[in-house]
Amino acid sequence: MVPIATAPALRCGVVPPACRARSASGSAAALPAACRLSQPLRRGAGSVAAHVFTSPLAESSIQPYPDPFPGMQPGDDLPEDYGHVGPSPPKHRRAGVVLHPTSLPGKYGMGEIGAEAFAFVDWLAATGMQLWQLLPLVPPETTYWSPYSGLDALCGNTLLLPIDELLAMGLLAAGEVPEEQPVELNADFPAVAEWKLPLLDKAAARLLSDAQFADLRKEMDAFRSENAWVEQSALFSVLTEQPDLVGEAWWDWPAAVRDRDPDTLAKVRTEHAGRINTFIALQFLFDRFWKQLKTYANSKGVGLVGDMPIYVGGQSADVWANRDLFELQPDGTPALVSGVPPDAFSATGQLWGSPLYDWQAHAKEGFAWWRQRMARHMQLYDETRIDHFRAFAGYWAVAADAETAMVGTWKKGPGVELFQALEDDLGSVPILAEDLGVITSDVIALRKAIDAPGMVVLQFAWGGGSTNTHLPHNIYENCFVYPGTHDNQTAAGWWKKGARVEERALIRRYTGMTDDDVAYCFIREAFKSCAQTAVVTMQDIMRLDDTARMNVPGRAAGNWAWRVGESDVWEQLREEQAQLRQWVDEYDRLPPGGVAPPPRAAGRTGSTSFR
Repeated sequence: MVPIATAPALRCGVVPPACRARSASGSAAALPAACRLSQPLRRGAGSVAAHVFTSPLAESSIQPYPDPFPGMQPGDDLPEDYGHVGPSPPKHRRAGVVLHPTSLPGKYGMGEIGAEAFAFVDWLAATGMQLWQLLPLVPPETTYWSPYSGLDALCGNTLLLPIDELLAMGLLAAGEVPEEQPVELNADFPAVAEWKLPLLDKAAARLLSDAQFADLRKEMDAFRSENAWVEQSALFSVLTEQPDLVGEAWWDWPAAVRDRDPDTLAKVRTEHAGRINTFIALQFLFDRFWKQLKTYANSKGVGLVGDMPIYVGGQSADVWANRDLFELQPDGTPALVSGVPPDAFSATGQLWGSPLYDWQAHAKEGFAWWRQRMARHMQLYDETRIDHFRAFAGYWAVAADAETAMVGTWKKGPGVELFQALEDDLGSVPILAEDLGVITSDVIALRKAIDAPGMVVLQFAWGGGSTNTHLPHNIYENCFVYPGTHDNQTAAGWWKKGARVEERALIRRYTGMTDDDVAYCFIREAFKSCAQTAVVTMQDIMRLDDTARMNVPGRAAGNWAWRVGESDVWEQLREEQAQLRQWVDEYDRLPPGGVAPPPRAAGRTGSTSFR
């Protein structure tokens, strides 16, 4: 009997010479065994598999030949220009930068989505970059200010509203605007919120009442009508402000509001209509400013990549208003929470604490909550990175009272059914799958099934041998490649304090790096790879060490606050910009048309060292 392992050789379209010459008797039995076995073994109950001969040509893998000269016969003269093939067509690869808007320059304590954001778009376009990748723009929780634990999956962080632009619109008065503040290494979000939130309330009050803003109110009314979800968000926000509820989790609220008694909620809407209107006015302004920025970026050939945390915070409008879609106890407290088991980032795993989804309940409603969430993302971004994509295949469930994520259970995710529902409702949904961590074969299969690019990180490449997925020679085209992400050390920081001796030695052999400029070594490796998209953090462009790190996974405090510097930072980066532009050109990552706009006129010469 022929071993089963030999069968696949017969499924190619090539007929072995020994199979072409049949015996004089014409009997298939006289053929080599490999020619007789062209189908998988079929077994009946208690029987030996039957061998059925099928000509290899019947299962040929040769595809139909698209003959460019169907009217010609073999031997005819081909056209005179036949041998002039010209240059190979461009692959339309791309490059981009990770930078959260809070990290932008600005004189009011943190980055905003005003003039400094437009200036960054100009810098990206002049560098030949086609993507700006962001962290989540949702309103963060206010203990650690993590954008990955938002208060509402559909709302925007109104602290990003630009003060000078509100002043120019007349929504703020000159005497109300604070003095310019020096740019520190890290933003102080609580300090900014203390003065800025009351100031934003003043801007909202003028929008809602002043006659000069009548047309703007019509725009706001249209936003409110087209985005009905904002009513629920506003109601939840108003409840969290009530003196007897401040600081309390919604599951600890009195039963009438905790359980959403209709009469009680109607009374709240009536009594607090002013605060509800203020909330919606500010969300409208966020939406308006952000879409203006997106339109400008798109006009410059720059697309926006948003970031969607797979989970939402338990203390959120999403969970309070949709209790049946989450794994909760009858009183609303979480039953099972999110996290990941021990990994390269944390020996005890990462305990995120967000309530897990009841996926069967989501399926019963046709994934309507997810369809709404993705529709909102498609309004705000050109593409969406889904953080922790692997949970759609299988997710780690931890008891709500656990102190670490070390003990948990893997549970089956919704799989392709969710993405089919999204596509049926929204059409093509441009998703980037964050597939880092413990990646099993079902995660890869799901990503491929929806044709989503995955992620490759060069910092992960230098251990585990030549088959390591993150090594440049193993990178696949349909992916985003990063030297490091917002969750990693900076490249310079990793080289100094994270890389092992053997990793450094391999990097030098593999890349030919002769100095310690690992940041630009990794940027070049990313750019020259076959990956469709290469994205780098601004910290690596600036060659910064770990004092500029954005996030340390597993550590709650001290993250998310890094800032890029003063407004002249883009001029200070002229030499770095020139190097990036050169590589964008050399490695076929220019925008369609093949030309990046020229850099803006420099206000100064030379370059500041960011080492």
